[in-house]
Amino acid sequence: MTVTDNKTLADRIEDLLPQTQCTKCGYPACRPYAEAVASGEALYNQCPPGGAEGVARLAALLGKPVLALNSANGAERPRPLAVIDEQVCIGCTLCMQACPVDAIVGAPKQMHTVIADRCTGCDLCVPPCPVDCIALPPVTGAATGWDAWSQSQADAAREQHNRREGRLAREREAAEARAAARRAGSGAPAAAAQTAQTIEAGATAAPAAAAVEDADAKKRAIIQAALERARKKKEELAAKGQGPLNTEQVSADVQAQIDAAEARRRRLALAAGNAGAGQSDDSSANTTPAGAAAKTGPSSKPH
Repeated sequence: MTVTDNKTLADRIEDLLPQTQCTKCGYPACRPYAEAVASGEALYNQCPPGGAEGVARLAALLGKPVLALNSANGAERPRPLAVIDEQVCIGCTLCMQACPVDAIVGAPKQMHTVIADRCTGCDLCVPPCPVDCIALPPVTGAATGWDAWSQSQADAAREQHNRREGRLAREREAAEARAAARRAGSGAPAAAAQTAQTIEAGATAAPAAAAVEDADAKKRAIIQAALERARKKKEELAAKGQGPLNTEQVSADVQAQIDAAEARRRRLALAAGNAGAGQSDDSSANTTPAGAAAKTGPSSKPH
């Protein structure tokens, strides 16, 4: 039976997509593409990661004939995995900003590394890299499309993408609130500044609240392990007299990106410090263990 309700249809189409969030379909993510197919704006043969099997799945759902994958959107291929040459990486963070599932971890002017279990092989980290230090070797042999991917991997990628989108939305709201407070000037109503602080606190508190969940704790452990491997490799290279090769010869554009990222992190750290100081002043009269516990907690969140 062909589904006719657009909302329900978009949901069911999205469930059949591989969730690599690669944009090869011509849309910014899998969900917008699903909505476009449901509305008739896009054809159902524009998803190279899903390959021929993906087209057949969508055709069956829609009650339409199976089409060949549209070559204009790309070709079906073995699934690649992003690998960063850590000796060449200059720590510009551009790949981290491009990754749709937060599979890359690192810090400004420090080498980055890829969390292999999260990488969807979307290719989006390659174009912004100014030093071409990211390779995408295939890791599934001759298997392509859904033979190189699984439903559990697709579900995990969709969840991670949604988490990232939520985090970015909170950060944008906090930045807009801070900008509004600055425009209002020193004589602005306290409500504007309070709104900025509230949104900022919400953006910081959300990951902390989620930390109690086993799934989030496991993901943080994966990130920490990846960072630890990167640090150990860096120490080994340093012991051999080796290290990142391009840290001193960075273009002005890339340096500006690095400086902006570092300034943003300093602002976030300062805001968190001010919030902590205010809380400490408000509760200075509280000497009970519960009061002391209320002032403890994580002071930062993973990027």
